[in-house]
Amino acid sequence: MKFAVVVFPGSNCDVDLFETLDNILKVDVEYVDYRQDSLDGFDAVMIPGGFSYGDYLRSGAIASLTPIMQPIKEFAQAGKPVFGTCNGFQILTEAGLLPGALKRNDSLKFICKTVQLEVVNNQTAFTNQYQTQEHIALPIAHADGSYYADEATLAELEANGQVVFRYVGENPNGSLHDIAGITNKAGNVLGMMPHPERAVEALLGNEDGLRLFLSILESQKLEG
Repeated sequence: MKFAVVVFPGSNCDVDLFETLDNILKVDVEYVDYRQDSLDGFDAVMIPGGFSYGDYLRSGAIASLTPIMQPIKEFAQAGKPVFGTCNGFQILTEAGLLPGALKRNDSLKFICKTVQLEVVNNQTAFTNQYQTQEHIALPIAHADGSYYADEATLAELEANGQVVFRYVGENPNGSLHDIAGITNKAGNVLGMMPHPERAVEALLGNEDGLRLFLSILESQKLEG
């Protein structure tokens, strides 16, 4: 299985994703520049966190218009896994690959800390190594992480099992329905504000994020 880690101007978590895949999981992974127009040969796409284009206009807005986004859309439409964390989640909503939007935290401050999450749905390509209702700890680092959607969209997300991760104990940013991560209807595109790639080694004090990447590998084995 070959992974693409997309790099935009201002990405700063691309190395974290690359090292997780390369050094921890020992899988084939390459950086892909935002100016590329093809994802031929790749089996999964990772969109990292950071501040693409300095968060000008809106977080992820300019990145969503770059050349690489058309092949990412085609990749998603083909049913292949696409994952976006933090700014990657923002890019996925701006590109229309996920519903809703990420707005400024209710506190109007940048928040960087570890938060508690509940695994709401473990029947996805990204969560099959977790237990439903399991509580895990993952770090966040964002200023525009408050998930917003209209009531009809929220009801549809809940009814379809598209809410995959939810904040528990504390909602750090004001996200509606305590939403921390969602998928598209097909379940092959996941966006989340927390950073699982920063929680993959005991050396860092937390391995709760590792199973997200193991889930992707397991789902591909089952399909294969």
